[in-house]
Amino acid sequence: MKLLLDQNLSPRLVQLLHNDFPESIHVSEIGFAESNDRQIWQFAREQGYLIVTRDSDFMEMSTLLGSPPKVIWIRLGNCPTNEILSILRLNRDAIQELSTNVDARILILR
Repeated sequence: MKLLLDQNLSPRLVQLLHNDFPESIHVSEIGFAESNDRQIWQFAREQGYLIVTRDSDFMEMSTLLGSPPKVIWIRLGNCPTNEILSILRLNRDAIQELSTNVDARILILR
């Protein structure tokens, strides 16, 4: 599973998630730190990434444009990176299901 972490998530998550999601990258690693959501969406679509974000923009794009890419929307308030790491690890099976289920487009994690 290839995760593309949005700008609103810590770049440190890439290394912390390496054992669970080894192909993950952060938008800053690919020069998209200042890119608009549409550019990130297109990259994820072309390269087969699931977008992981903390805001609703990509969820709304998924509703309008369909998938791919698929979206993991983390609906937590301000919280430390370790809490986000934990929620992603705990939901690895659900993320796998999102990745493989042709009818699924969005996974909301709380």
